Order: sequence, then C-alpha cells, then structure tokens
Amino acid sequence: MEKNFFQATSLISYAPDVHERKDVASLEEIDFDGDDKIKWLNTYGLGFQKEFKKVIQENKLDDFLIKLLSELDHPNKVIELENVLFVAIRVLKTEKPEIDSEQMLFIVSEQFVWSVQGKPGDYFTWIRERLELNKGIVRKKKADYLLFLILESIMDNYQEAYQKFAEFNDESFDPVNVKPTPEFTALVEARKRELFSFKKAAFSLRDTVVKLDKVEMDGFETKYFSELKEQANNLLTDIDFELQELESNLNLIFSIQGHRLNEVMKILTIFSVVFIPLTFLAGIYGMNFKNMPELETQNGYFVLLGVMALITIISIWIVSRKKWF
Repeated sequence: MEKNFFQATSLISYAPDVHERKDVASLEEIDFDGDDKIKWLNTYGLGFQKEFKKVIQENKLDDFLIKLLSELDHPNKVIELENVLFVAIRVLKTEKPEIDSEQMLFIVSEQFVWSVQGKPGDYFTWIRERLELNKGIVRKKKADYLLFLILESIMDNYQEAYQKFAEFNDESFDPVNVKPTPEFTALVEARKRELFSFKKAAFSLRDTVVKLDKVEMDGFETKYFSELKEQANNLLTDIDFELQELESNLNLIFSIQGHRLNEVMKILTIFSVVFIPLTFLAGIYGMNFKNMPELETQNGYFVLLGVMALITIISIWIVSRKKWF
C-alpha cells in the first residue's frame, strides 16, 4: 500500500529563488513546517487512508481531517479548521468524449497545499512549469495564491472544453439541414446532458469560490478569488444562453418540419380534390351491369372524357381561386 502511495504522490517545494520537485520516497519527507518554503503535495487516489492518517498526525494537523479524508464522496464544501482549510469539489474530466467527474480535495494553510485527486491526470502542468521556470509571481506568493491558480486552471479547462463541445455541435444543430430523426433526438439529449454537467460543475466551483472569498484565516488572502467568481458567472451565463438557444432551435426545427409536412399534405390534398371525382366516375362506369344505357351510346366514351376534363378544370379553378397553391 505504501509503495503505491509513494508512486502516486509528488512534492514540490519552492521559494523566490528555490525550486525542488521530487517523488516522495518516505512519509518522513512530507514535512509541511520544516522550513520557510511553500510546499505543494499532490496525491492521485483517495484510498490511502493509512498514509493520510500518518501524514496528518506527523505534521500535527487537525485530527478532523482524518475523518474528512476517509469520506470518498463530498459535496462541495469549505471548512475552516485550526490554521488549516479543507476544500472539497467535484471536478469534470473532459479529456475523453464522454464527460466524467472526480472528487478533488485540498488541505491548505499559509505554507502548503495538499491536493488529493480521485483519478490520475490533471490540468496543472502549466502551473508546475511556471514554478519550475520562475515565471510570473507564483514563487513570491503564499499557498493561497497556489490554490487560486489550481482553481483557475480547473475553470479554464471548463471554458475550453465547453467551447470545444459548443463548436463541435454547432453544425449538428443547423435548423436548415437537420431532420428530427431518432438519432437527432438522441444527439439533442446528449447535448443537454453535457450542458447540465458543465452547469452543475460551474455552479459547484462558483459556490466553492464564494465560500473561499469569505474565509477568515490568518495568512490566507481572499482577494484572488473574486476574479474566479466572475469567470464562473460568465460560464454559467454562456451555458444558460446555449440552453435557451438549443430550445429555440429545436422549436424552429420542428416548426420547419411541420411546415414541410403541411406543404406535402397540401399538394396531396389538391391531387385528391382533382382525382377523387374522376375516380368516382370511373368506378360507376366500370360496373358490369347490363342495363347501363350510357354504355351503348356511340359517343358515350368521349362524352365521359369531356365531363372528366370539365370536372378537372373546375376543380383546378376552385383550388386556384381559394389560393391553396
């Protein structure tokens, strides 16, 4: 178990002029208060309860964290403990076409961020590169700024993934060319599920940011999170707009299809108006009764054709006068 924990855990230590990144080989290396460096401990996996407990106890963190880390499914929450902050959010995984989610937990103080992710892989490579190359101000800031960058990276991923899905679906929902087939209905339902997944995730992240903005903990700056709140609100606005646009396009698509059906029915009705009387006459004179005087008339055939032609002309004149076509 410990070997797996070490394989799934990495530690970055940094200061304005110092950067060190290494894989953890023993629990003794995880010392959050050993020096003045800011530390970022990242663990992939929620099942290392034994190791979590040892890290908490050896670093003299609040024992309540043991209980919090033992729960594998949290709603979004921000809990202030003794000189440490516990943050839980559910994060979308958008690398694959099928949207998935994972639980992500953060334990934050003035000097460290411990991020625990439910599944391998994340969107934080650019943060690690900035730390390594000393780009921007990240090395000059405390752990609260690192948490801000992590949450900002999650929000940026939501926005990029949402835009990618939106561009992909633009052509699929063209009201002019689309047909309301069962496949199209399934596509619409899938798009709605995507939008609601993004909306739920954005709501969750916004609520977390709002709670972080109200935190009152020594050494924890909240000024960074107002921008994230605006980004989340903008994303939610875009999602709501697309949901409304999707419903509007659906109504337009079915209106167009209804209009096309009406046009077809109108043409069929016109044909019916013309040919039903002709069929009626043909049916009468196609009967095999012997006592039908018209059948013996020398010019009866031509007279019947004339009557049919007259009926056709009158029918077309009536339809034209009514402006049915």
